[in-house]
Amino acid sequence: MHISRRAFVGGGLIAPLASKLGHAQGFAGLGSGSDGFAEVVAGHRLDFPRDHGPHPDYRIEWWYLTANLKDAAGEEWGAQWTLFRQAMAPGAQQEGWANQQIWMGHAAVTNATAHRYAEKFARGGVGQAGAEAVPFRAWIDSWEMRGLDAFSTQSVAPLVVSASGDDFSYALNLTADRSLVLQGDGGYSQKSERGQASYYYSQPYFTASGAITLGEKQIAITGRAWMDREWSSQPLASDQTGWDWFSLHLESGEKVMLFRLRQKDGRNYFAGNWIDRGGRSEPLPVNAIAMTPTVFTDIDGRKVPTSWNITVAGRGLKIDSVPVNARGWMGTRFAYWEGPISFKGSHSGIGYLEMTGY
Repeated sequence: MHISRRAFVGGGLIAPLASKLGHAQGFAGLGSGSDGFAEVVAGHRLDFPRDHGPHPDYRIEWWYLTANLKDAAGEEWGAQWTLFRQAMAPGAQQEGWANQQIWMGHAAVTNATAHRYAEKFARGGVGQAGAEAVPFRAWIDSWEMRGLDAFSTQSVAPLVVSASGDDFSYALNLTADRSLVLQGDGGYSQKSERGQASYYYSQPYFTASGAITLGEKQIAITGRAWMDREWSSQPLASDQTGWDWFSLHLESGEKVMLFRLRQKDGRNYFAGNWIDRGGRSEPLPVNAIAMTPTVFTDIDGRKVPTSWNITVAGRGLKIDSVPVNARGWMGTRFAYWEGPISFKGSHSGIGYLEMTGY
């Protein structure tokens, strides 16, 4: 199985359940039934600050940050921070070690020559990991995403974000001058023609500063960051095998989120949102989006599409993307590709790419 923040199955952390999930429907079991868990429905209004916190009645969710950064010499860097929550069973939350929530954290630092990553696991109910809406905090062990004084529930800022691995660490300060944006249709993000969906919002307007530490060397960095929040109980259809997801910072000031979900019959389900300079988020027509791989990278016997041609009809977008490091493989318990990109064409800019199921 291949999995990422968009397909975390906490049962995979426990050997017997990992075996069970190998026979579940769809990608990593996320196309299987979700009896007993809360359902995602169109027309539901997201509420803040409540929705910055956890949703234990839903099966899965994540707090996810990517940052496109540069140092004083102009070298490009990427940083990733993710906290996943997975409910092992529906129902009232149990106390202590009986709690049914499983937590997983991923962190990474990428430049042109290296991709460093780390992961952590925790059981809910004992304080090792969790999330709180007020005051805002998400954490696993010493890794954290935390609101500072003057934190705004509408802009999800200012924040500090930190993580560390055996060979790296980072600490970022994030500010934002615009409100968060709702993805999909008012926060309802459809994932298939059969109606699978999630609740999904983003803060794509973070300005980032801080430092990356490699061994004894500390590197000051600045740049842009993008945060995603998503939760669901059955986000995929049973025949969907993985996806390719882009977040794009256009130099013109717009932001774009795009993804395609790959199906066993070779077809794809496309979705995305165009976010204008003022922060207005508008869903894109499914038939307006085209995403075509142009370069594949061989990673441990996998052919991974690391460069892409992307077009959005009606918006004049026609770009070619390239990775900062084509070998941005997250060799975690459930492996996937993720890393910073740049692009040129009708528009230029930077962003992040995530790919699962390869």
